[in-house]
Amino acid sequence: MRLSGVRLLHKKNTSGCIPQRLPLPEKVIIPMSMHIGKPAVPVVKVGQRVTVGELIAKADGFISAPVHSSVSGKVKKLGEITGYGGNKITAIEIETDGYQEICESIAQPVVTDFESFVTAVKESGIVGLGGAGFPTFVKLGVKDISAVKAVVINAAECEPYITSDTRTMIDKAEYIKKGIELLQKYLQPEKVYIGIENNKKEAIAKMKELALEMDKVEVKVLPAIYPQGGEKVLVYNTMGKIIPKGGLPLDVGAVVINCTTLSAIAEYIETGMPLIEKCITVDGSAVKEPKNVIAPIGTPLEKLFEFCGGFKSEPKKIIYGGPMMGIAVSSTDVPVIKNTNAVIAMDEKEATPPKTTACINCGECANHCPLRLDPREFSKALKLGLFDELQGLNADLCMECGCCSYVCPAKRPIVQNNKLAKQKLNEYLREQKAKEDK
Repeated sequence: MRLSGVRLLHKKNTSGCIPQRLPLPEKVIIPMSMHIGKPAVPVVKVGQRVTVGELIAKADGFISAPVHSSVSGKVKKLGEITGYGGNKITAIEIETDGYQEICESIAQPVVTDFESFVTAVKESGIVGLGGAGFPTFVKLGVKDISAVKAVVINAAECEPYITSDTRTMIDKAEYIKKGIELLQKYLQPEKVYIGIENNKKEAIAKMKELALEMDKVEVKVLPAIYPQGGEKVLVYNTMGKIIPKGGLPLDVGAVVINCTTLSAIAEYIETGMPLIEKCITVDGSAVKEPKNVIAPIGTPLEKLFEFCGGFKSEPKKIIYGGPMMGIAVSSTDVPVIKNTNAVIAMDEKEATPPKTTACINCGECANHCPLRLDPREFSKALKLGLFDELQGLNADLCMECGCCSYVCPAKRPIVQNNKLAKQKLNEYLREQKAKEDK
């Protein structure tokens, strides 16, 4: 199998910036939906005082995650806000009191076996911190441990600008080591791979130093070709295994976990403090002083930009995450959430899309697709309403990485078209299933 991709301008401007702690904001707005799955359910009331690390919302169902207060203060509001995807979500607004009093129930979890380890991860509120937001305890709670042949630590951080994972590897290498030891003890993999792109020299040195002190840990230094951090891509480039269509990494014996997620697990097991803050890369052509910033979850984005000196030019677009797969936000009032690894503010020049022209059928989109898909065929099938053909073209495999749009000489909005194709295919498959069930 050939895996392709694109070479991007790295723009890792903040890789050498030691994270700075943001002054405590006057308020935090903590959404109940900061993970894949069902939103958490609030367990606090307006007027109630809460403390740092206190449970403020419980998980609702198997694929969900609890939410904890990142500050001490008073609950001011419990209502809806507009989320980063434009949808309405429940959020808890807390007015900080400046004391940052730690919740009295915070204690190191008792972990004695696999089940108690998974339970501890669940109670920590940790989700995939590389951007996905999938509840981590679900990923680690494998039914058959013997199926786990390798743990693949995602340290690729392949999008431009983002360096928060890089700083984790440099500044919290000891927690990554402790996290690996936990996974080796409870998942018992035959091998641990750390997949990292070759543009992170200091982090590579740290990870190699760590690996020398451990058994069965190998640092895989990979070419800086986007999307190296894509799960299917990373598993192939570290283990040489191809995840089947519709399958999971575990189908080829792999458990994939982001390096910052792993560090957070180890820190929770050691301290008992759940996930309440994030290191966020604040950068982009409109930002005056790019930095890595440690901020409480729920901090309005405007506070991050203020801490970075404000804007040197009016931003035309602000996004959560990187420029390839990030999600645009409508306002700087939206908060930092659990899987916010970067906030990028782009000026007009950087954010203005190029003029599109007609497709010249050059095939560059297909040539650079890391999963060997052909967006040209998606477009034709979608236009003609040939949904069976879309299914045969594996349109649902598209991970929306943006390589196709990036290389298109006609500057076509290919990712948007791929998303629409996937949406229409899913609708068609649901309709077919409903007909069969009648």
